[in-house]
Amino acid sequence: MSIFHLPDLGEGLKEAEIVAWHVTAGDHVIADQPLVSVETDKAVVEVPSPFSGTISRLMAKPGEIVPVGGALVVFDSERATDKGSVVGEINVAAPNPKDSLADPPAETVARVKASPAVRKLAAERGVDLAIVAGTGPDGTIQSADVLTAAVGLGEALHGPRRVMARTMERSGTSVVPATVMDHADISAWAADENTTLHLVCAIAAACVAEPALNAWFDGKRRQLHAHVDLAIAMDTPDGLFAPVLRGVNTPRDLASELAALKASVRNRTITPEAMRDATITLSNFGMIGGEHAVLVVVPPQVAILGAGRIGTRITLKDGRPQEQRVLPLSLSFDHRAVTGGEAARFLATVRARLETPSKKG
Repeated sequence: MSIFHLPDLGEGLKEAEIVAWHVTAGDHVIADQPLVSVETDKAVVEVPSPFSGTISRLMAKPGEIVPVGGALVVFDSERATDKGSVVGEINVAAPNPKDSLADPPAETVARVKASPAVRKLAAERGVDLAIVAGTGPDGTIQSADVLTAAVGLGEALHGPRRVMARTMERSGTSVVPATVMDHADISAWAADENTTLHLVCAIAAACVAEPALNAWFDGKRRQLHAHVDLAIAMDTPDGLFAPVLRGVNTPRDLASELAALKASVRNRTITPEAMRDATITLSNFGMIGGEHAVLVVVPPQVAILGAGRIGTRITLKDGRPQEQRVLPLSLSFDHRAVTGGEAARFLATVRARLETPSKKG
């Protein structure tokens, strides 16, 4: 027998989540045939078989996190060919008793002592009896044992939500956040204006006027960027995605590129590369609700602009009240690398750009 280990999928990734298996024990596969789909930094990637052979055992279940180099599949024979079909080194070794198995041996299951009623209760509460310590005679699992175990259960974060939690934690331990807020008068806009596209163009202009916010900071060194690679936060049922619109400071048809990015997120065809190395972020959360927000800066970026819900307000002009259509703006920044003056000038440029109807996105 031999074991196929999760290879290095590139970009410095250290682990992947099992999404779905395309094979089962007993299947004969050929080299390059898809074995399993895994999720890495919000993108789903297929891992092909490194050689031809018969599957003996799957070593992880859907939803489990497997580190690079961790066991994926046991083959019941030595490899026939090895084409190097997966990026990175493919480790094939004899089975290790310490490797966790997706399907525990039959003798392990047989040692669980529980009545049919207790087993039914465990299934209803989502409790794995194999990890429950029985308090009954000879270790028999009681209903109370199942209920106690169920109290400690919760929903583990997977996929995009797990990535989001890790990213936000990193931000919370390093960034020194500050926020400035304003409103842009968009009364001159047509009713069918593309708000996101206007914001993209306004950010591009502001990055030229105040480059300090289009930068990376690692805690010691600040790197300013001539290009503006804008991450656009997108809310989905699976969690938060932030695909990157590259080079928005270069004039072109950004509307079609933005639509293509949104479609790739909806269809889950977005690649890991399409969500990396942004220089600044936009969150148009007002499409859902909310006026202003204190947003989270994702390092090494130093700034994120948020747009709230478009509304109206009454102002005085020449002593007479008039109604304005306004777009709330919130700019959060890392105060370690950005001064309050730089942030204020950036936001003022965004506002001026949005209030100039002749400069549409």
